[in-house]
Amino acid sequence: MKKMVMVVVGCSNGVDLARRIARHLRVPFSPLSAGSFPDGELKLKFMTPLKGKHVVLVQTLHPANEQLVELVFAIQTAKELGAAKVTAVVPYMAYLRQDVRFHPGECQSNRIAASLLSGADRVITIDPHLHRVKHLKEIFHKPVTTLTANSLLASFIKKHYGKEIIVGPDAESYQWANKIAEQVKAHAIVLKKKRYGSRKVAIKIKGIDLKGKTVVIVDDIISSGHTMMETIKEAKRLGAKKIVCVAVHGIFAENALKKIRALGAQAYATNTVDNPVARIDVSGLLADALR
Repeated sequence: MKKMVMVVVGCSNGVDLARRIARHLRVPFSPLSAGSFPDGELKLKFMTPLKGKHVVLVQTLHPANEQLVELVFAIQTAKELGAAKVTAVVPYMAYLRQDVRFHPGECQSNRIAASLLSGADRVITIDPHLHRVKHLKEIFHKPVTTLTANSLLASFIKKHYGKEIIVGPDAESYQWANKIAEQVKAHAIVLKKKRYGSRKVAIKIKGIDLKGKTVVIVDDIISSGHTMMETIKEAKRLGAKKIVCVAVHGIFAENALKKIRALGAQAYATNTVDNPVARIDVSGLLADALR
C-alpha cells in the first residue's frame, strides 16, 4: 500500500516549529499565506497542492482569538482542497481554563473550542492546562493526542542546574513537578497557594530551609506570572541563593517576564509559544507523535 505523502504547513504562529518538525520527519514544509482584506477579515491561501496528502497544520493558540479562527479556517480549507487527512498540531491549546460556568450566564469555552477544532482528523497538543476535565478526550469529538514536555524540562534542568530543589507552586503542580524531580534525581517540594482572583494569589510554605540553595520552580504555564512571582518571593524569604523558573508554555502576559527578572530570578520555557526565553525545543517530541 502506497504511503500517504505528508506536508507540514506553518500557520502564522507555527512557522518556526513547522520547519523544525518537517526537518525531523524529512518531509516538505510549506508556509500558509495569512493576510487580511481591507476590512480586517482573514484571507488565507495554501502555497502547495494538498490533494491526497496528509496535511499537518502547526499553530499555537496565542494570541488565542485570531490564531484559533485562522486554524479553523485552515482545517476546513485543507479539506475542501482535497487533503486526505488533516492533523492539527496545537503546541499550546488556549481556552481550556473556562471548563465550567463559574457564574450564571458565563461561556464554557473549552467545549466550544474543542468543537471548532474537531474538523481536523486528529489534534496533537502538549501539556494542556486542565483542571476539572481530566483529559481532552472528554471534550474532543476526534482523536486527540496529549504529549508532555516533562522529559525535555528535566533534561534542561539537569544539564544547566544539576540536582537542585524542584518546587511546584501549588498542589495541582506537585505531581507534575515531582515527575520532573524524579528524572533529575532532585528533591521536590510543593507550596501552598490561595487564589483571590486571576491576578492575586498568596503563596506560603513552612518548615523548609532553602538558605544558600538553588531553587528551580516548575509549572506548566506562566501566564500573568502572579503565581510564579509570589513563589519567587517566598523562596527568597526562605533564603534561596538562586531562583530559576522553568515552564512549558511561556505566555508572559502583562510584562510577566520583566517582572520575574526584576525579582532577581531567571526564566526559561519551551518554544510551544514564541517568547524571548524559549530555550527548550519541542519539535522532536511533536515529530515523533506524527511518525
